[in-house]
Amino acid sequence: MSGNQEMAERASEAETKSQQPASTPVDYPVGPASDFPPGSHRIVQVRTQEVGVFNVNGNLHALVNVCPHQYGPVCDGPVGGEMRCNASTGWKFQWSRDGEILICPWHGLEFDLTTGRCLAPKEMRLRKCKVNVVEGEVRVSLTGG
Repeated sequence: MSGNQEMAERASEAETKSQQPASTPVDYPVGPASDFPPGSHRIVQVRTQEVGVFNVNGNLHALVNVCPHQYGPVCDGPVGGEMRCNASTGWKFQWSRDGEILICPWHGLEFDLTTGRCLAPKEMRLRKCKVNVVEGEVRVSLTGG
């Protein structure tokens, strides 16, 4: 085979590969939606990962059960809210975001369940997973959520 034919064949293969659809993420069933009422959470196994599935005000959120601080089981921690005292509260202490904040049981780092972001330091975050309900069944994908 000549050099030009070989290059043409490689170009054709590359073009064929680029036209193929990207691999589709796989959704794993983790239970009926009725097992996740508002305010609840469960830790489920998705392949080799433990994932916390949280129902925050009727919306499901899934987070890998690993704290980025020291790799503790963050989803085993309690869920609460935050105390605010700033200009928006008239400089009075006010409890807010009840049921939206996950507290790591090892060192007390607090994470926003809806975004995965740590309240402080902001650069830390939990890995989110895609979660949806299909025909009454909760499904989790290990790809980003």
